[in-house]
Amino acid sequence: MKRIFAFITLCSSLWASAQQPTEITLLPNEQWWGGFTGVGKEMPYQPSERIYNLRTENFNNQSVPFLYSNQGRYIASGAPFAYQFKNGKILITPSRGEVSCHTAGTTLKSAYQAVSKQYFPPSGVIPPEVFFTKPQYNTWIELIYNQNEKDVLAYAKAILDNGMPTGVIMIDDNWQKDYGVWQFRPDKFPTPKEMINQLHQMGFKVMVWVCPFVSPDSQEYRFLRDKGYLVKKKGADTPAILDWWNGLSACYDLSNPEAFAYFVNMLKDLQKEYGIDGFKFDAGDPERYLAEDVDVFDQKSYDTEQTYLWGKLGLEFPYNEFRACWKLGGQALVQRLGDKSYSWDGVARLVPDMIAAGLNGYAFACPDMIGGGEYGSFLNVDPTKFNQKLIVRSCQIHSMMPMMQFSVAPWRILSKENLAICIKYAKWHEQLGDYIITEAKKSAQTGEPIVRSMEYAFPHQGFANCKDQYMLGNKYLVAPVMTESDVRTVKLPKGTWQDEQGKKYKGGKAYTLKVPLERLPYFVKIK
Repeated sequence: MKRIFAFITLCSSLWASAQQPTEITLLPNEQWWGGFTGVGKEMPYQPSERIYNLRTENFNNQSVPFLYSNQGRYIASGAPFAYQFKNGKILITPSRGEVSCHTAGTTLKSAYQAVSKQYFPPSGVIPPEVFFTKPQYNTWIELIYNQNEKDVLAYAKAILDNGMPTGVIMIDDNWQKDYGVWQFRPDKFPTPKEMINQLHQMGFKVMVWVCPFVSPDSQEYRFLRDKGYLVKKKGADTPAILDWWNGLSACYDLSNPEAFAYFVNMLKDLQKEYGIDGFKFDAGDPERYLAEDVDVFDQKSYDTEQTYLWGKLGLEFPYNEFRACWKLGGQALVQRLGDKSYSWDGVARLVPDMIAAGLNGYAFACPDMIGGGEYGSFLNVDPTKFNQKLIVRSCQIHSMMPMMQFSVAPWRILSKENLAICIKYAKWHEQLGDYIITEAKKSAQTGEPIVRSMEYAFPHQGFANCKDQYMLGNKYLVAPVMTESDVRTVKLPKGTWQDEQGKKYKGGKAYTLKVPLERLPYFVKIK
């Protein structure tokens, strides 16, 4: 790192937040990554008319005010900005604060390391090890909005009955009395403490879903309104009612320190009362807190700053999960990819989005739910007509990621043979646990991603546009199947490589592999 910083040079002057576009001319063969997790498939960025705006959108996932090039340059700010790649230039429009461009070395890795060291140094702490060493299970796809004690326990029991490893189980939306009223619904959960005790006895850690929204026709809303704990309508002294995927709600204003503390203490009281291990923190997306729409307590924490505070709140709870996040790279936060569709396009987005998450500083990430998080795809499934291969290939990708998460019950939708393949890869992930923990601890010290793009790991070897294979730490080159075909091409870096079947390959070449459904190709460099 000392050597990298010795060669840092300013490649453009600092720009004030005058909202005037500033141009950066691209270098020959220069490619860029960063900004958003949810558009990893579009990276490296290509010339287009598209303008990416970090203030007003997040593509349903994490975002950061950093861009990195494979020539060692980086663009950085403490605030959101808009950017566009067009006519051999990057057009940057600040929203507030300064944006700067620097050079640190000559590679994507050197640019990333410079930004990590300056803007999101690693905390030295990782999330609880069970997130990495065991599968996660989420009740969303099976129960949707009918979360209830009987079916949660049945789901957990079925995991055991099918010979799958225990791990973290997350009880999703609608366990609670109302949005903002974080108590178990007595009609659906008559004995929640006993249920959680049973889940613990089965070997599970238990998390429940929460969000920053508050139903406006509740007693809790009136209390929070009178306390001044809610985001307000622009130019008014009344709470803003925000449109989100579950309807219309008020929302916590976490820029108010008292509101922040109240939310934290409420969740901690919930833990004490029921023995809950942690929380899935949903929502927090910046577009719901725009300065043109709402007023906030400190008169400055709009858009991404509220997203940032939502993540800061999660640091109070070691068992956490986030989908939306702003900055906070290097922290012990579990990040999940945004909901992917049940489609081959959804599968094809897993690797590039996980690569993007790593380059944004989110090493402790999970590639959504196996098969996708859109529940409509799994209603009234006829296993004889259902594309089971997609589920199996998705599971294989998850198995060689830092984390893996089931939601749709594989025993419900898969044949006996395909279920056995998924169980095999759940156990393979478990076997990789010690290695993944080692890589996570390294990341917590160095800031390096666990899932690394080929260009990051093997600079200037022709991998800049490679989006369907990756490195898991330093050891494993993983080349999963991400299409309907059982044939894929893998390009190996220089050296001698050996695949999971023991076959050796000379690097610096591309190979076409036959990959039957039970196989997940991966390679280890032997010299």
